Amino acid sequence: MEQLFGSKTRVKLLKLFMSNPNRSFYVREITRKIEEQINSVRRELANLLSLGVITSDSTDNKLYYEVNQKWEHYAALRELFTGKRAKPTASKATLDKKNEKIASEVEVVAEEEKTAKPSVDAKVWDKVGNIAGLVYSGVLTRDDKSPVDVMIVGDVPISRAEGAVAELEKQEGKELRYAVMELDEWKYRRTVNDKFWLQVMAAKKQIVVDTQDLFVEK
Repeated sequence: MEQLFGSKTRVKLLKLFMSNPNRSFYVREITRKIEEQINSVRRELANLLSLGVITSDSTDNKLYYEVNQKWEHYAALRELFTGKRAKPTASKATLDKKNEKIASEVEVVAEEEKTAKPSVDAKVWDKVGNIAGLVYSGVLTRDDKSPVDVMIVGDVPISRAEGAVAELEKQEGKELRYAVMELDEWKYRRTVNDKFWLQVMAAKKQIVVDTQDLFVEK
């Protein structure tokens, strides 16, 4: 890989971005995750930006970087680095103006449902309990409309969930909001279109665990 792409740092960056298609990262966060020097990271980020592989956006005086899912070779590169195929997007040329927004939202949700496990990773949750569903949202996906940053569904003791979230907070360097809900309650809230359930489902999210299609619109 290093010989193919010309740089160990570039390979690590591509793996990070392709494994986290709906996450954005700032520079120092990236250097911690891939364990490379900041100058090398900045140089390769600039290269990837110039090629259109990633995009950048400034929030709270920090410059964030995220993979560009509209880049023409995104699907092929993601499959190369993760073994997962990106969902083909609908051709906008075939859609009238009335349906453009709907099609765009469907594409985003479809990609989110296929997303790979984030790098902050599921090892944190291995001994927490019987998790049927787990998603990262909110500050972890830069969606300030989400009611939680971590949503846990299943038979999970609160004390263990707190410990896992605390570990995640250490890894992320930020405070996280979380919610724990039993499987039956989550399913009930889905049947009645509960407000909280609707907010979680509408948020930008990364699926870490979903054994029963709990986070898939039906």
